[in-house]
Amino acid sequence: MRVGYVRVSTLDQNTVRQLDGVDVERVFTDTASGKDAQRPQLAELLAFVRDGDTVVVHSMDRLARNLDDLRRLVRLLTGKGVRVEFVKEALTFTGEDSPMATLLLSVMGAFAEFERALIKERQREGIAAARRRGAYTGRKPALTPELAEQLRARAAAGESKAALAREFGISRETVYAYLRPAAATPTPAGTAEAAR
Repeated sequence: MRVGYVRVSTLDQNTVRQLDGVDVERVFTDTASGKDAQRPQLAELLAFVRDGDTVVVHSMDRLARNLDDLRRLVRLLTGKGVRVEFVKEALTFTGEDSPMATLLLSVMGAFAEFERALIKERQREGIAAARRRGAYTGRKPALTPELAEQLRARAAAGESKAALAREFGISRETVYAYLRPAAATPTPAGTAEAAR
């Protein structure tokens, strides 16, 4: 069976183009960062594939942005007798790979990891430059001061944090951020929403 794996980082990214024109019988799609391998659809794919199957991925950086994760995932799949095809790089791994194939996996994976590090560095530099210009103020608070006061009062009265999070449309981490003594107006940068 030919099984496709697609990963995008955000909901507005196009998943169709990754395996457009590639013949697969089933596709597993994650909307998640590639910084680690803890992704629900990837876990389902790993449990689903069997000896003789082929996993098709648009490019190495869609499977993993971390060289160690990339090598581990390819070894895990090929160890189960599953072929791994990367369309963009035109590389296939079977577990009986030549030293050249192993080198290419390492080199191409290292480039993907390097690219991710460069993107993060440029992002940090851009934010720092915008802050110096006064153009970057960060994310706006999740709640208005009035709503934050309501949240604190209701939590102090003993209402469930999970129920408050659902009602106010925020994560429990953000609820706890608003309840911290110094958190008159927490910056969401330290909350789970900011990490999404």
